[in-house]
Amino acid sequence: MIIAKGNQPLFLRSLRSWRLEVCARSWLLLFGLAGVIWSAITLPAFRSAAPAKDATARILADDRFKSATLSDLLELMLASPEPIVQRSDLPRAETLVRVRIAEEAIRRQDPAQADRDAAAANERLKFTLALNPADSFLWLMLYSLEITRSGFDNRTAGFLDQSYASGPLEGWISLRRNSLALAAFHNLSEASQAAVVSEFAAMVDSDFTEAAARNLMDVGWEQRDRLLGSLANVELIPREAFAKKLSREGLKVSVPGVYLDERLWR
Repeated sequence: MIIAKGNQPLFLRSLRSWRLEVCARSWLLLFGLAGVIWSAITLPAFRSAAPAKDATARILADDRFKSATLSDLLELMLASPEPIVQRSDLPRAETLVRVRIAEEAIRRQDPAQADRDAAAANERLKFTLALNPADSFLWLMLYSLEITRSGFDNRTAGFLDQSYASGPLEGWISLRRNSLALAAFHNLSEASQAAVVSEFAAMVDSDFTEAAARNLMDVGWEQRDRLLGSLANVELIPREAFAKKLSREGLKVSVPGVYLDERLWR
């Protein structure tokens, strides 16, 4: 006798339940297998991404590395699976590491090695900028590397212009860019000079007092009247801090709207 439940035989309902259970288990197995495959592919990239992010932060802060450390970092990044690299921050990190390797070779005064490292860094910079043309720091690094290798010309000036165009008011970039730009101030266009002067004023306004004072005293001394004049619209407190810093350095200059009793700062 076939026992029915409602209008449907019981064995048909049992068969349907069994089929649903098998289907559900199959899907769970497929999802589990996909998870294992995804982990096998992505975990190596995640392992390399962690030191890459740390290295990027340190390079942006202009920290120093041992040459062996930089080489190890680069090797780790190159070992990452290519599809994952394209979807992470690793391309930028690799570029920054290559640039730092080239800078260290130049600093060691090893012309042959410096030329090879600089060429590799230059190629990588252009590749990464093609992926993200709005990266103002990489444009600055390309400018810096090019003037070190070949000197200043209109083409390299264009790299500096691109850096200002894509990130005109980024304080942490200004700490490196402003001094590089002031060193070539006479060769820049009027528009670029105006950007450099505005950046200097923004550094003072953002309390980058030490860096701004160093730029004025070193590479910016010939432009001191124009640079100091740009501070007229800066808030009074950072203006006073800047004037006090210059006074402590023994410089007698006029900062707009600031009057110091020299006896207080001796």
